[in-house]
Amino acid sequence: MTTGTIPDLIICARNVHTMAPKAGDAEGPSNVAGEAGAASAIAVANGVITAIGDRSEIDGTATSATKIIDVPGTIVPGFTDAHAHPMMSLSMTRGVNLTACKNQDQVIAALRAEAASSDSEEWVLGWGLDPNVFADEAIANSVIHRAIGTDRKAFVSLFDAHSAIASDAALAAADVAEERTYPGNSSIVVDDMGRPTGHLLEFAAMEEIRELIPALSFEEQVDALITLLTAMAVQGITAVHVMDMNDPETIDLLTAAEARGPLPVKLRFSPWCAPATTDAQLSELIDSQGRHGERWCIGGAKLFIDGTVEGGTAWLETPDSKGESTTSAWGGIDDYAVRVRELNAAGVPTATHAIGERGIREVVETLAALPKTGVQHRIEHIESVAKDVIDQMGAAGIAASMQPAHCTHYTAADGSDDWSRRLGEVRAARAWCTRDVIDAGGVLALGSDYPVAPFEVLPIMADAQLRRPVEDVEATPVLPEQGLTPAEVLAGYTTEPFAAIGEEGGFLAVGAPATFTVLDVDPLEAPPEELGQGQVLLTVSEGIVTHQVE
Repeated sequence: MTTGTIPDLIICARNVHTMAPKAGDAEGPSNVAGEAGAASAIAVANGVITAIGDRSEIDGTATSATKIIDVPGTIVPGFTDAHAHPMMSLSMTRGVNLTACKNQDQVIAALRAEAASSDSEEWVLGWGLDPNVFADEAIANSVIHRAIGTDRKAFVSLFDAHSAIASDAALAAADVAEERTYPGNSSIVVDDMGRPTGHLLEFAAMEEIRELIPALSFEEQVDALITLLTAMAVQGITAVHVMDMNDPETIDLLTAAEARGPLPVKLRFSPWCAPATTDAQLSELIDSQGRHGERWCIGGAKLFIDGTVEGGTAWLETPDSKGESTTSAWGGIDDYAVRVRELNAAGVPTATHAIGERGIREVVETLAALPKTGVQHRIEHIESVAKDVIDQMGAAGIAASMQPAHCTHYTAADGSDDWSRRLGEVRAARAWCTRDVIDAGGVLALGSDYPVAPFEVLPIMADAQLRRPVEDVEATPVLPEQGLTPAEVLAGYTTEPFAAIGEEGGFLAVGAPATFTVLDVDPLEAPPEELGQGQVLLTVSEGIVTHQVE
């Protein structure tokens, strides 16, 4: 397959999986022209694939000006993380990373070490705290005080990014001394005596404290963004669906980053449409669609129907074990439905965060009832819901965007984790039903939700097959019958993220963008355990080499 164009870049490897649709009714990913094993090289000119074929054939098109990279691996389309927060992470991931802490003693040791590394007047920050470390205790700031005392200002984000704990000193600095509630099920949690526990639920409550924390300088944020995107490229990621655009400096940051060179990863932003969004703000969001830089664009809107199970802010049909998670972030469905109809009429694709089974059902019914305008809508997370709702999603053409690591990292097959205990046995038995989405004929795009979970792609792909952390061979799989095949997980990171936004892409073909990665394992042949330990040898995004193992 060739255009006859002289290439500026040739990649030679062991084999190629194009993920291009097969001709006729054949199922599964294609190599080249349906011939398994036929391709071992790709030629590129001006950021576009000009040839895919046998190495001897492709080599013959090179000139002295052609750069040839020989990589002993398997070429696949570049990975798209269908749900992540790289911009929000610039502020959310400051301080000590607590994701590896499995109990309060480990949290205390980590916070104590972080505090010792800075002046006593500086904030102590942490992120990624797993609520399971609190076991049966209420989530509160006592763990901070045991680590660093009560006089130090501290702010620690929980893993879900929807909640945090703040020290008493931080609460005092924000003049928070009583219960407060905000739109979107956000609140300052208090104890039986009406005193704040330090637990902050949802974004508005967290912002009371966050606005006091000294911000990174503009240049520090640009540096951090480039560093993060470079790290993503190392994992084979070539594009990210960014589920936020809240910082008013976002476009300035992107412009400054692109002034230094091409972004290592392409970014597609979906700004938030919240319950508090005004008509004027919605009009601005709609008008912003299509705004772009060299390697970023705005395309879509993000909405939330609920919060999280662990925070007690999901929208369930019946209360959880603590009597929580009973309402929508919108107070119902009507106002949400109005906004979705307006966005649909304006041609704006939506992505709705929906965690609890009632929230998911209400969103599915709302989206299924929209006029058919050709706009692709999707639902994020879908943590627990009945199969008939998933079937309705598939029939209505609503895409699913799910994050396998949410299941494998934070739940346990025996139901001992906080998520399962809150939901109860019946709802926990519907955990992240990825197989049901596929069987319903639905689009299933995969992602990380970074910084909620790590963004490393190959371990996530392995987890999605095993339904347990690939690195923990002793772990019992969570609903193993919901596991995916190698072809399905590869599609979830290549072709399906494009389908989830109503586009065709994520496969390799002559004339398509030269966006691919080379792995030292074959993702369609390697056992999941081997895949999870695999390495990305090369990443190319629109002809730009963004990562290469020397």
